Amino acid sequence: MENLPSFLLAGVTLTGSPGPNTLGLAAASAAYGLRRSMPLLVGSVVGVLAVMLATATGLTGLVLAQPGVAPVVSILAAAYMLYLAYRIATAPPMASGAGEQAPGFGPGLFLGLGNPKAYAAMAALYSGFIVLPNDPVGDAVAKTGLLLAMIVAVDVVWLLVGSALTRASQRPAVHRAINVGFAVLLVASVGLALVL
Repeated sequence: MENLPSFLLAGVTLTGSPGPNTLGLAAASAAYGLRRSMPLLVGSVVGVLAVMLATATGLTGLVLAQPGVAPVVSILAAAYMLYLAYRIATAPPMASGAGEQAPGFGPGLFLGLGNPKAYAAMAALYSGFIVLPNDPVGDAVAKTGLLLAMIVAVDVVWLLVGSALTRASQRPAVHRAINVGFAVLLVASVGLALVL
């Protein structure tokens, strides 16, 4: 358990730093509101949980080691993130009362599964730390439980940040600028995640 503080610090840093998932959630909350973004949050958490399980069992490494798979997965993930950024940038300001459908569970699931930063972060956290020595299964279960709690807390904070920015102004032009700003940050984070 001597690695637990280091694991927790690395986990909070890697899961809480701006990336496609966190910025996507904040952007959706800014564009569609906190309550309407909750299904996106749930889908995203389930998607990242699937990434954690695939990483913990070695499935991610096995699949991505196949020739040509990693670039295809990266292109599909980037295309979806660009689509999500477009939806957020073009969402009508909440003050307009427009009833555009907010991204739900399915898009959230793909947001979690298609996030290149999630794969890199989980690979680093699962392979770089041992929380329960001499118990590989218990170690993987402990890491998964701790990371899941961190991810839910971090994602809720990012939703609240997006929602707070939207509530800061009642002017539609400011809401539009917030939406576009988050969309640009989302695209930039995807670019960085793919490069690194």
